[in-house]
Amino acid sequence: MRRYGKHTDEDDIRQRPNRKGNRPRTNIRPKHEEAVEGMVVTVDRGRLTCLVEDRLVMAMKARELGRKAAVVGDHVAIVGDLSGEKDTLARIVRIEPRSSVLRRTADDDDPYERVVVANADQLAIVTALADPEPRPRLIDRCLVAAYDAGLEPLLVLTKSDLAPPDELLELYGALGVPYVVTSREELESGAAVDRVRKQLDGKITAFVGHSGVGKTTLVNALVSQERRRSTGHVNAVTGRGRHTTTSARAIPLPGSEGWVIDTPGVRSFGLHHVDPSRVIHAFPDLEPGTEGCPRACSHDEPDCALDQWVAGGHADPQRLYSLRRLLATRERTEGD
Repeated sequence: MRRYGKHTDEDDIRQRPNRKGNRPRTNIRPKHEEAVEGMVVTVDRGRLTCLVEDRLVMAMKARELGRKAAVVGDHVAIVGDLSGEKDTLARIVRIEPRSSVLRRTADDDDPYERVVVANADQLAIVTALADPEPRPRLIDRCLVAAYDAGLEPLLVLTKSDLAPPDELLELYGALGVPYVVTSREELESGAAVDRVRKQLDGKITAFVGHSGVGKTTLVNALVSQERRRSTGHVNAVTGRGRHTTTSARAIPLPGSEGWVIDTPGVRSFGLHHVDPSRVIHAFPDLEPGTEGCPRACSHDEPDCALDQWVAGGHADPQRLYSLRRLLATRERTEGD
């Protein structure tokens, strides 16, 4: 056997060949400077439909992105066949930084976060006034998720022809959340569509709500005919709707700079990922009063400085009640 001394020549050292070829391995990744920007409009079983300029391009995630997944609303860099023709496939090589991320967990004990949408400006919480009955706790949870993500909340109440909205609006009056009330007749005639569009113009709005509240029906009334989705019905026995929307989808509003993102119906909205200390940022009238709070204050304990702040006339007591109600939703399990 040949042995090498201390002063070996480089030419004498044998190199093991690369089993997969002669090209040496490298950690340097391509910069993809020729990549084109696109927006993810839907995701289906690993295939992502992206809007590139004025055409839809089917793409898949590049291996170099690892576990990082693109979601609806993401701005991505794409290479490959960008013609948008049938049976073509491009490649997503980069996911651009996100301006906002709406997350949820399956329940309060689930540590796994699910990203619902990215880069949205507004969260439209759709709930029916009857058939099925409204679920205030689910609304509260969606509000907490919106505040945590930095999204503007919008309350959309449907089916006002079956029940009046007064009681539910009174519950959220102190929060100052903008709202729109619609009925079936107004959606059919188009009267409610104009009111809703005023709240959506120039914004990317994600629509959330549990099944059967009329979320997809409302979205269909807002978008053009060729972009409408199928709708379901409410089970008369269980009072629950059937999931007809199985994946999120971004749809442009005709004649507007706005977008709507229709998401699948949810039966729970876990908040395991939410840091309760961030919820106070949605209450600018109460936030200055927290300066005197003890460290790691939950804002619902005897030493909380907010009680004195409100007692001094600096804020409405109902606002403090609303804050504490929302913070309490972080601690209890969604059951209705």
